Amino acid sequence: MSSEYRTGREGEFTYRGHTLEDLEEMDLDEVVELLPARVRRTIDRGLGIDHRKLAEEAREAGEEETANDPLRTHLRDMPILPSFVGVTFEVYNGHSFDRVKVEPEMIGHYLGEFHLTRSTVEHGQAGIGATRSSKFVPLK
Repeated sequence: MSSEYRTGREGEFTYRGHTLEDLEEMDLDEVVELLPARVRRTIDRGLGIDHRKLAEEAREAGEEETANDPLRTHLRDMPILPSFVGVTFEVYNGHSFDRVKVEPEMIGHYLGEFHLTRSTVEHGQAGIGATRSSKFVPLK
């Protein structure tokens, strides 16, 4: 973690010198100025209809706080905004939905960064005849 994402002395989260409460009170234009360039450009170019709808649903879910129903989405390229903190999403990876609970440290990233699309590959031992070098692999 870089110094701009660290917590304060009292254990209070700050993002580039602003507390979470400050970020939630700011307009979207003020928050965008604090975000990294890639996310800033994504928002400046305009969020699509689906992105705006998801942002509104997340804002409503964050205000309710009692609802445990996660928001299902395929929008892996949705930037995480301060109003998303505390909301649980189910992000699609091409095969299944996985739960992602948004923490304050996730602000400025994308939803897809927290649910990988590729699983790790664990190769077994090469079989006989698989390659030229496998001719010399002992049978036991």
